[in-house]
Amino acid sequence: MTINPNLDPSEFFLDGGPVGVILIHGFTGSPPEIRLLADYLNQRGLTVSGPLLPGHGTSVEDLNERKWQDWINYIETALTNLRRKCRVVFTGGLSLGSLVSLYMAAHSDALDGVMAYSPAVKVSDWRVSLLPLAKYFMPILPKNGDFVTEPDSLAYNWSYEAYPLRTAHEVIRLSREVRRSLPQVNIPLLIVQGALDPAIDPECAQIVSDGVSSKEKEVLMLRNSGHLVTTDSEWEYVAETTYQFIRAHAPEELL
Repeated sequence: MTINPNLDPSEFFLDGGPVGVILIHGFTGSPPEIRLLADYLNQRGLTVSGPLLPGHGTSVEDLNERKWQDWINYIETALTNLRRKCRVVFTGGLSLGSLVSLYMAAHSDALDGVMAYSPAVKVSDWRVSLLPLAKYFMPILPKNGDFVTEPDSLAYNWSYEAYPLRTAHEVIRLSREVRRSLPQVNIPLLIVQGALDPAIDPECAQIVSDGVSSKEKEVLMLRNSGHLVTTDSEWEYVAETTYQFIRAHAPEELL
């Protein structure tokens, strides 16, 4: 079962100019949750790719068979494809998508900047420590509702109604890989976190900012947003900040 089954969870590609952006959705979610941001950037001339991570847009059971390397490999292919069209490429992601983006920034020389929205390098739920054992006894756990300050924003949330715990453990494994790799990130970085986010640790933005080697980095803390910062109350502020970040770090003649 899914939340908002009327939405189309398919990946998308918005054609634009020589500056490209890959936007990656979150765990159990889908591209609609980053579509407002994608449309905003595309309307200003950017080419935007919104891939669908393996195991998403299908079933919880399918997602529960996936490894974190599956997501990295898929985005590596998306990056290669976008590089064929665009001279400059940025990547950004929400939650799990932020982990994939930061991992790519640490391990690829094909990126010009990275945006981390609600960077899930440390989650708030104490039950995470139980995942290595719990995933064998309870492979799927029903969700509670997402906290948002703008209820209408949930209309963009196509996601599973439950968490696949085997793959939730893969997210934690990826977060550990990302934290170890942060010193290898040396490209321009924008970090966005909601002050009311109950899903990740309040220090996540600072952990990422302190851990990277990037000389050019910016942290945006949103006063009135939860975890889904790309659709919640302040999404337009997030979109405009993202666009200005890209403008600042892409050649002027390409924009």
